[in-house]
Amino acid sequence: MKILYAVQGTGNGHLSRAMEIAPVLKKYAETDLLVSGIDSDLKLPFPVKYRYHGLGFVFGKNGGIDLLATYRKNKIKTLLEEIKSVPIEDYDLIINDFEPVTAWAAYHRRRPIVGFGNQHSLLSDKSPKAAKRYPIGEMVIKWYAPTATWFGFHFRPYDTNIFTPTIRTIVRDLTPSDKGYYTVYLPAYSEQKMIKILGELKQYRWEIFSKERNKPEEIGNIIFKPIDATEFLNSMAASTGVLTGGGFATPAEALFLGKKLMVIPMKGQYEQQCNVAALNQIGVPSLKSLKIKHLPLIEDWLQNANPIPLDFPDNSALIIEKILQDYQLGKIKYTQDEMPSQILSAYSKLFGKKQQNPLELLGNPDGKR
Repeated sequence: MKILYAVQGTGNGHLSRAMEIAPVLKKYAETDLLVSGIDSDLKLPFPVKYRYHGLGFVFGKNGGIDLLATYRKNKIKTLLEEIKSVPIEDYDLIINDFEPVTAWAAYHRRRPIVGFGNQHSLLSDKSPKAAKRYPIGEMVIKWYAPTATWFGFHFRPYDTNIFTPTIRTIVRDLTPSDKGYYTVYLPAYSEQKMIKILGELKQYRWEIFSKERNKPEEIGNIIFKPIDATEFLNSMAASTGVLTGGGFATPAEALFLGKKLMVIPMKGQYEQQCNVAALNQIGVPSLKSLKIKHLPLIEDWLQNANPIPLDFPDNSALIIEKILQDYQLGKIKYTQDEMPSQILSAYSKLFGKKQQNPLELLGNPDGKR
């Protein structure tokens, strides 16, 4: 049996999970790895057979996505060529961690594919949702990398096919301590913004990991450090607490290490808003944004919050066995849902062709599946 394990390479959470899942997959079947994406800090410790530009986003400086930089970096025509050329027919099964190239290729070519990730858990009615409706965000979760069958990851097992986070072995092997500082990873905020806010809390020490750095620098009560996966984990393990975004991997690892945690979701990111809703239920506090007016909330967290340690068992082999069992039983199918009119309209505007069906752009002459 041959498996293509396709991983989203934008951000670090998907690659973190791949570090644990890929070696397990290789024990069960011949497995090749594909990564697509434009902005990540982690490097995988094993070979990647296929690398694609894919479709991703670029962090901004004020808590959200830099839409202009995202537009400039994403190349839609390149994405379509990648979807057309990716050799999915060479594989019996595609396991897809929110990766758009293979998901759309499988959708177009009717190949068996299973979704695998935190985003897929949001498709369940039982998982926590953002208080405010995000219709576009909901559509993105379903159609960014469409799969009919999925296994999700969340902070709690809210549904039968939702599992607790995959914690990397390197994290499980850490020995937590408390050296009295706070670790910060907020890639959607500028250093100046963090200095302005966290610099006001002078009685506390902050270790901030920044994409703007190539060497450490101390500014008042803040130490800025360049992004380094090992250094970040060591910092987090020895910290009192962690201030980070509303992603999945870093909050999960902080909770596993027994650190008190505060999160700030990225603006307009439906997935992060839902993650924060789940974390709030657990008892983890959050902020809507990093602003001066929120300093009292940060100080209350610093003075009064306690860790909420959660035990996340290693379910990697169990999940893979379940996926392979479902495949053998014929339960994993290609995606059959019809594309919503909003996506068809977006493609039409993008390519300047009135009501152009994107399937035609992928080489299907009659636009049907």
